[in-house]
Amino acid sequence: METGQIYHIYNHANGSENIFREKENYRFFLQQYKKHLEKVVDTYAYCLIPIHFHFLVKVKKADVLKKNSTFEKLDSLDEVEAKASKQFANLFISYTMAFNKKYDRKGSLFMKNFKRKPIESIEQWQETFLYIHINPIKHKFSNKIEDWNWSSWHAYNNMESRSLLARPKAIGYFDNIDNLLYCSEEKRRRILNMNLE
Repeated sequence: METGQIYHIYNHANGSENIFREKENYRFFLQQYKKHLEKVVDTYAYCLIPIHFHFLVKVKKADVLKKNSTFEKLDSLDEVEAKASKQFANLFISYTMAFNKKYDRKGSLFMKNFKRKPIESIEQWQETFLYIHINPIKHKFSNKIEDWNWSSWHAYNNMESRSLLARPKAIGYFDNIDNLLYCSEEKRRRILNMNLE
């Protein structure tokens, strides 16, 4: 993963099994995300649904990462970027180990390689941000963005709350919070009017 690059990160269950079965699974995954990635990426958006997850993140720049004890002894940019990718792998491994222990299962839980799509334009960034938050509607888990508990939407809908999200930067991509809310509602209406078979 390139330092300073914005990515849409996503992955799916390995097979038809849910990767989140109950509330505690969601909470634990986010706890592990914070543990492994808070100092590696700036997070703009996320959504967890039973069968997969999405994140919109920017990998911190190399000079910022090298101030982190996990990265400080790395010499080359290639090593820093490999370590940033490894932090995502550590998240998935730690979650899978706990999940397997809890549910008495064996083997991989996620598809082998997590997907990472570079974001190359403001329009692509906006569309990805909206898509992530609309995901529970697309997959028929809810009809309203705010009804789904396991997304970053609540942090944008309640700006007074504390959050680890990079909210000011994200809102800046939409100019202001009112436009962000308007665009989200328009996207929701389009999704609900589509045949999503």
